[in-house]
Amino acid sequence: MLTISEFSRLSRVTPRMLRHYDALGLLRPETVGANGYRYYRQEQLSRLIRIQWLGGYGFSLHEIGLLLSLEDGELLERLRQRRLALQQELKAKKDLLRQLEMDILRLEGVETMENTYHVILLEDPEQKVFSIRKTIGVKEYHALFEELRREAAARGLTQAGPIQMLYHDPDFSHERSDVEAQMAVAQDGPGVSVKPRFLCAAVRHKGSYENLHLAYEALCRWLAEHVEYRPCAAAMDRYLNDPDQTAEEERETGVLFPVERVL
Repeated sequence: MLTISEFSRLSRVTPRMLRHYDALGLLRPETVGANGYRYYRQEQLSRLIRIQWLGGYGFSLHEIGLLLSLEDGELLERLRQRRLALQQELKAKKDLLRQLEMDILRLEGVETMENTYHVILLEDPEQKVFSIRKTIGVKEYHALFEELRREAAARGLTQAGPIQMLYHDPDFSHERSDVEAQMAVAQDGPGVSVKPRFLCAAVRHKGSYENLHLAYEALCRWLAEHVEYRPCAAAMDRYLNDPDQTAEEERETGVLFPVERVL
């Protein structure tokens, strides 16, 4: 049997942390003496190593408690899920770092070409559109576009322009918001309406949709500087190429704010 001090010295884990693991039920000592001293079996070092191993991948102690009871096949699936989460976190960090570097260059007076947003005013004409409107979360947007394409095909409608998304909620939410997927079409028919003509403040965004908020920030800065215009209808994301057929870095999106002149 090993005392807690000996167990700590061998594992390089502090006695305080070992007591914490005991309190959480992750690693209980084999026995506790009448004097309150904790004693561990040498074989328990393998369980401690497993706890440290899983903790190194960012699992919480609560998650580790559940993982320790899994068979290797189930644990493998959880490790794959963690790998995917880490890849997504890494991509988000890289995107954030890239934007930070661009903002530093901008504030230093260095002009960068990629996604330098130039806001323009344009007349967005009337369009015949087939649309589906739902209250859903961001993760369901792709499924909504797939449904839009299936329904349009089932009705014999021919696509005559890019697909776009309108945001009707006054407050944006990633989890649940009132959105409308629209497809410009050539024919009249059930479910087809006419999107009215609007004057729009617009920018073109190139690259990942995850960075689309940068285009919105550019338009918001423009509105702050041009108080003679105010938004008058739902903002639109217009997908200028097919994301299923276009590499992420080559995707182009028009972001349009319908506006009206008030001064």
